[in-house]
Amino acid sequence: MCARLLSLCLGLLACSALIAAEPLVLNVWPGAAPGDTKPLPPEADQTKDADPLIAGRRIIKLGNVTTPQLAVHRPAPAKDTGAAVVICPGGGFSILAYDLEGTEVAAWLNSIGVTAVVLKYRVPARDRTQPWLAPVQDAQRAVSLVRSNAAVWGLDPRRIGILGFSAGGTAAAYASLLGDARRYDALDTVDRVSCRPDFALLIYTGGFVERGQTTMKLPEGIMITKAAPPLFFVHAFNDGVPVQNALLPAAELKKAGGSAELHIYDAGGHGYGLRPVAELPVTTWPRRAEEWLARNKILIRNP
Repeated sequence: MCARLLSLCLGLLACSALIAAEPLVLNVWPGAAPGDTKPLPPEADQTKDADPLIAGRRIIKLGNVTTPQLAVHRPAPAKDTGAAVVICPGGGFSILAYDLEGTEVAAWLNSIGVTAVVLKYRVPARDRTQPWLAPVQDAQRAVSLVRSNAAVWGLDPRRIGILGFSAGGTAAAYASLLGDARRYDALDTVDRVSCRPDFALLIYTGGFVERGQTTMKLPEGIMITKAAPPLFFVHAFNDGVPVQNALLPAAELKKAGGSAELHIYDAGGHGYGLRPVAELPVTTWPRRAEEWLARNKILIRNP
C-alpha cells in the first residue's frame, strides 16, 4: 500500500510539474480586435510538405489568426530575472513562423532568466496599404497586458521589452517608436498602463526601407527620436530584405542621441531564427543579444 501511495504521489508531482511548464495563454483583446469585421477561415498551420526546411527542420506557418493571444513562458524560478520580452514572429504579415521565431525564441529567453511572451498577432494583413497596423495594435496591447500583470507575475514593469523578426520586427519597431501613442482607442484599465517597450531587439527587420530602395521611409506619425528605447539590430548583407533596414535606423537613433547596437554579418540570408545555418556566425546573434541585455542591466535579479 505504501509503495502504491508513493508511486501515486510521484505521478501526481510529475503531472503538476508538466502542467506548470505549460505556458499561460491569454487573449490580447477582451472582445473582437479593433477594426476586424471580415470573417476568415479557421486558424491553421499552413506548412506544406514541399516547403523548404530551415536547418533541416520544418517550421510552423500559422495562418488566419483572428483571435490574437499571448503565450507566457516562465523561466525556472532560480533563473528568473524579473525581465520580460514580447516576441513577434515574422511571416510577411501573411503567416506567423510560430516555432522558428516564437516558441524556440521563448526557450532561449527562458534559459537566460527572461519571461518570454509569444504574441500570436493577426494575419494575414487586414489592410494591404498598412499591413503593419493590426500587428502593431496587437503588440501595443500585449506590452500593456504584460506590464499590467507585472506584480502578479513577479516582473519589473521597467524591464519589459519586445523582440521581432522580419515583419514581426516591423511591428516591434513601430510599437517601440510610437511610445505611448496607441494606434487604437483605449478600451479598459489595461490601456491605462504604458504600452512603450523598455527595449527592443529587431532581427532581420523590415519596416524602414522598401525593397529596391536605399532611403528610409516611415509611416506618418512614426519617428526616430531620442525618446525611443534602446534598440538592438541583427542583419546580413545578403538578406533579401535590405540591410539598410538596420543600418539607417541605428544611425538615425544614434544621431538623435538615443541608444542603438548594430550587428551586420556578411552572410546569413533571411529567416533563420535561432537555428544554425551552415555554421555561419550570424546565428551566434543570441550571444551578442544576451551580452547587450546584460550591459543594459536587463538581466539583473529583482531585489
